[in-house]
This record gives sequence, C-alpha cells and structure tokens, in this order.
Amino acid sequence: MMRVSTAQFYYQNSQRLSEKQSGVNDQMKYISSGKRVLTAKDDAVSYGTLVGYKDELANIEKYQKNIIQAENRNQLQENSFANAELLMQQLKQLFIQANNGTLSDSDLSSLADLGEDIQSQMLDIANAKDETGGYVFAGYQIDKKPFNLQPDNSVTYVGDNGKRELQIAKSILVETNQPGDEAFQQVDNPIGDFSATYVNNNSGISVGRAVVATPSAYDPLTNPPDYKFVFTSATDLTVTDGGGATVFTTAAYVPGQTVAFNGVEVQISGNPLPGDEFDLTPDDSVGIFETIKSAIDWMNVGASPVNSQLHQVDYGEILDQIEAGLNHITTQRTESGVRLKMIETQKNNHLDSELYLSQGQSQIEDLDFAKAIAAFEQSQVALQAAQQTFIQIKGLSLFNYI
Repeated sequence: MMRVSTAQFYYQNSQRLSEKQSGVNDQMKYISSGKRVLTAKDDAVSYGTLVGYKDELANIEKYQKNIIQAENRNQLQENSFANAELLMQQLKQLFIQANNGTLSDSDLSSLADLGEDIQSQMLDIANAKDETGGYVFAGYQIDKKPFNLQPDNSVTYVGDNGKRELQIAKSILVETNQPGDEAFQQVDNPIGDFSATYVNNNSGISVGRAVVATPSAYDPLTNPPDYKFVFTSATDLTVTDGGGATVFTTAAYVPGQTVAFNGVEVQISGNPLPGDEFDLTPDDSVGIFETIKSAIDWMNVGASPVNSQLHQVDYGEILDQIEAGLNHITTQRTESGVRLKMIETQKNNHLDSELYLSQGQSQIEDLDFAKAIAAFEQSQVALQAAQQTFIQIKGLSLFNYI
C-alpha cells in the first residue's frame, strides 16, 4: 500500500492548481489580444507562416513610406517643369514679337526687360527646394544653391550630376530628382554637334546642320577643331582645321550641298558671297539659360544692328534654340510624369498585396471568440473545482472520526 505524505499531497495539488491557473491566464491572453497564435508553441507551422506574412507587411510599410516621398519629389519636379514650359512658351512669343521690324529701340528694350523677368522666374524654378529644404535640381549637392546669375547675365551651375533613388518595391528603384545640368543645360543643339560663329557674313548664309556623321572617321587629334570655312567666291570654299591644315576645298561649291570631311558633315543655307567666313566649334548642347541670355542680348541690340543680315541669322538660330529648349523641358516633364505613373502603379500593387497578406494573416491568427470564451469558462470551472477539492481534502483528519 502506497503512502502519501502531507508534503507530497500539498506539492501535487499546488502543481495542479498552478497548471489550471496557467490555463486560465493563457485563455485570458488569447481573448485580450484577439489572436489564436501568439507564440510558436501555439501552432509551430502557423507561426512560421505568420512570421513570413508580417515580414512582407513590414516591407510594404517601408516601401509605402518611400513611395510617399518619391511621389512628392516627382510631383514637385513635374510642377516645376510645367511652369518652365510656360515660361519658354512666353519667351518664344516675346522673341517672335521682337522681330516685328517696326519696333523702336525703346520697344525692344522693354521686351528685353520682360526677357530678364522670364530669366529670373526660370532661376527661381531651377533653384526650387523640396519639403526638407534641399535644392531639387542640385544633384547630390542639396545644400548648395545650384544656379547662380553672373554680372554678365550668364548663369552658372555649381551642382553635380548625381541622381538620388528610393526603393519602392523589392526590385524597383525610382529616381527622386533630376540634376540641374540634365534638366536645364543639356538641350540638344538644333544644328547638331557644332556651333557656328560668323566672322564675316554679308550674304546671310547660316549653318543648318553640322554633325559628326561618321564617328569612326572623326579624328579631332589629327585634324583638331575649330574648323574655319572661308568663301573666296560664291563657288570657292576652303575649310581648315584648328592647326591650319586644309581638310576640304572645292572650286565648284553649290548652295545647299553637303560639305564632308574628317567624318563631319555640314550643310549651309543661303548663297554665299566672297569674304563670307565662319568657324565651327564642338558644341552638342545649348543650355536653357544660355538661350535666354542670347534672346535678351539680341533684343538689346536695338532696331539698327550693324549687320542686319547676320542679325537675322542669329534670330533664326536663337528661335531654333528656344524651340529646342521648350521641347527639352517638355521631355523632362514627361519623364517626371512617367515616374509618377510608375509610382502610382506600384502603390496600388502594394495595396493589393497588403490586403491579400492581411487576409491571410487574419485567417491564421485571428481568434474565434465564441470558442475562446467557452474554453475560458471551462478553464475557470476546472480551476474552481480544483480549488474547492483541495480545500476540502486538506481539512480531512482522523481526529474528525474519533
């Protein structure tokens, strides 16, 4: 016959009471949290799946924060380019008006003042700041004002070409800025790869196209630019390189023909006169501010230019540059819009994924309250019964039966 000591009796019953109380406490935790699975011991397989769901949801939350920032930055750029687009359209209209032919020096001076207002407004756009106070178009140099007006009315860029990016999905990065040189300086030269400087131009000829047509044949070391074009007659043309060597010559030049040398092709508009001379300098881009300055300078010449033929040639080139600048700004605005569309698409994808993951998480861990309350009440009854039994049994003694 096994004997049960008083100490053993108390130990066994205290252990049983502790287990019952722990069961009640566990049920209270499930009910108060509303969750069925709180730790791996509740359901190891479900808990592992939940960890995956929660990690994905945490990543989406991080991506959504980046999306808000990327959306704000690109929206600011899109608005900036929309305003710059309007300014370039105003400059184009202003410049066309300046070529009226009936305007006085005073009229042209007033138009030039309006051109300076446009320049000032464009500078404000190029030096715009984001919500953090950083310069939008400065590349990585966000604390440094990128564009500065010089005493000669030119504008210099002191930022860099850095592009900042934010991750908005697992494998998707989106740019949050456009560096100022790309946004406002790298406008494709309407002529091509060179700019023309007219030394003598009595006929009104102009360079319509000057490109490196065959890069493999272009050798600027052997035949360095600048290239000098000299007409000794309407049909005699000689082209020399920067070192004075002749790279092209003909005594049968025909207006409009293509002049080809050293991989370069040049087309000249108009009928040359003896003594016409111009230089070609490598220049594949013309900045927005450079174009605005040229337009202002052209208007400030006044109604009586020294060489009216050359003045009209300059007008045509500047107008082409304004048009190219307008197209460039439109392209930059379009790129911002494309990024905004991509951001919106990804934001919607995240919302869909978030809903799917949240539903999956809910199905696994959400508590069935009816079952949980029933289990809680059963646990309470079991605990109370154990407590009452212990109280009754611990009061028994042989002396009760003497």
